Amino acid sequence: MPKTEDVVEPQPRRGRPRDPERFRRIMEAARSHFYAHGLERASVDAIAADAGVSKMTIYSHFASKEGLFEAVVRDRTDRVMGGLPGVEALDPKLPQKSLLAIGVQFLTLAREEDTLGHFRSLYGAAGAQPEACRAFYRQGPERLIDDLATYLRRADAEGALNIRNPRQAADLFLSMFLGDGHIRGLLMFDMPDARENRALLREAVRVFIAAYAKAP
Repeated sequence: MPKTEDVVEPQPRRGRPRDPERFRRIMEAARSHFYAHGLERASVDAIAADAGVSKMTIYSHFASKEGLFEAVVRDRTDRVMGGLPGVEALDPKLPQKSLLAIGVQFLTLAREEDTLGHFRSLYGAAGAQPEACRAFYRQGPERLIDDLATYLRRADAEGALNIRNPRQAADLFLSMFLGDGHIRGLLMFDMPDARENRALLREAVRVFIAAYAKAP
């Protein structure tokens, strides 16, 4: 028999929430509980209490606890990546400048404690929380790879880069930021400082541009 908090209630409403302040409280409470307890152990009742709303109010926005978790991941990605223009606004003729902008934002996201906390909790319970893992992947890594691949297709079409497999190339570029510094963050060791991050960013862009440069 399903737990009461996992019962799917009315489908989430589309468009802007009628009460943005209430919506913000729900998201903040959900983020706190998911970070502290993970998807499986987080309680919708407790989230509702902390947000000062009823559980039915939460279910009026989200179809399930999994839907709420996915919204939290999507919101965090949007907040950090929000300073970056959409891929359609990046100049495909200037890949170095565009990749530097993308890299700065992605590195900020990857180094965030909220993001690292999600990685730690999901890696530790991947088999037991498949829905949480799928939600995190859809709204985090998959979304960013697809967005970058869209830009790389345009750069290839403009002749600025030579990219046969844009999604693979996007994956390779973002993966360059998930090495030593990322592992140190996951293990709660000292994180790279700003100088190290800048050096990594410059080198990642240099290597990527060299690998995918248009043949003379």
